[in-house]
Amino acid sequence: MAWFLVEIRYVQEKYGAVRPAHREFLQKHADAGTVLVAGPLTDDTGGVTLYQAEDEAALYEIINQDPYYLEGAVAERTVRGFKPTIGSWVTP
Repeated sequence: MAWFLVEIRYVQEKYGAVRPAHREFLQKHADAGTVLVAGPLTDDTGGVTLYQAEDEAALYEIINQDPYYLEGAVAERTVRGFKPTIGSWVTP
């Protein structure tokens, strides 16, 4: 399994109406262990999520089902591979 840091920037006029469905989507994936942590940026222009997936193709299968993405509330999306090395939840 691989880790990915996904940052999105909102389409300001659209994201508010879609936020409940987006959070439900993230909670489902958090419960399944696919999302470790997620939340909005403090300036409310976007958000960051840490996902675990088999590979980048599998990640895109997941994030392309996010209601924000499906409803056009994502202005920009950045995906980066991530290697957790230190943290209370990281196993050596």
